Amino acid sequence: QVQLMESGGGLVQPGDSLRLSCEASGRTFSNYYMGWFRQAPGKEREFVAAISWSGHSPDYSNSVKGRFTISRDNAKNTMYLQMNSLKPEDTAVYYCATSGIGSRRPRAYDYWGQGTQVTVSS
Repeated sequence: QVQLMESGGGLVQPGDSLRLSCEASGRTFSNYYMGWFRQAPGKEREFVAAISWSGHSPDYSNSVKGRFTISRDNAKNTMYLQMNSLKPEDTAVYYCATSGIGSRRPRAYDYWGQGTQVTVSS
């Protein structure tokens, strides 16, 4: 059974940084694309970033490009999202997910974590 577990969320002030982690188990982690999505109250789940099995050519949404960095450590079965210069509009529940293909569409991802709350507020 595939399990994904996010951690690292919290309450921070605008301009602060956070690093989210996503630990995977139950499948050969290094064979799959991984992605981060987020969902704010009353809004649809949106793509944040994705990374290939090799870690090359990461993809970012325009809203986070230049501020967030996605990475993965296949030896640790863990993916990360370094979030810098956080803004109030980054407030959301952040989810990690795994997919057999590289995509920005949530439907392309077959396993999801439970999510971790990120709140950016002064």
